[in-house]
Amino acid sequence: MRVMVVEDDDDLRLAVTTELAGTGMRVDQAGDIATAHVSLSTGHYDCVVFDRMLPDGDAITYVHRRRQQGWAVPVLFLTARDRLTDIVAGFEHGGDDYLVKPFAVAEMTARVLTLGRRAGTGRPSVLRHADLEMDCARRQARRAGVLLGLTAKEFAVLEYLLSRPEQAVGRDELIEHCWDSSTDPMSNVVDAVVRRLRVKLREPELIHTVRGRGYRLAGPESAA
Repeated sequence: MRVMVVEDDDDLRLAVTTELAGTGMRVDQAGDIATAHVSLSTGHYDCVVFDRMLPDGDAITYVHRRRQQGWAVPVLFLTARDRLTDIVAGFEHGGDDYLVKPFAVAEMTARVLTLGRRAGTGRPSVLRHADLEMDCARRQARRAGVLLGLTAKEFAVLEYLLSRPEQAVGRDELIEHCWDSSTDPMSNVVDAVVRRLRVKLREPELIHTVRGRGYRLAGPESAA
């Protein structure tokens, strides 16, 4: 799941970004609308967290304009404006959720996860393949009924592979969706996470290497 955080308060932006990244999301960040627009116009995002009042304008104006152009990415507004008229304006201008400052970061994370799942075009909250089951809402994965102790990044990679069973997924694609933009695409971070996943998933093997292309989640009977 890939998220953009647009917040001009450096400390708050860091806190929100750190919390979201801790769940395994790829999180990009910006301090103003103009910077965010560059990334939002070229990359795919599952959710955008917008502070309303930014140095270059009110985010609801930007969101409203993008909605008129057919932009459908879920938006969560963060703001100190707590009047009913402000909240209603946020929804009327294209926001999907509205959280008043100060807020609990854990609640914000839960709301982002909910919006991201809603953007998944009907994808179920529980993913299954062979004897592997993943509850995306509870952030739990089991194989043959046994709970797997996965790190946030392992969960993110496995979730992405589970959402595309039997498909070859490239390393660059996994970095795009599961790591932040500072990750070197030439590094071996994907291979390292996949190695750990294979150990935790145990035999028979479910994650197969597709030479020259990446990895594929397939049944135990599939050949690499």
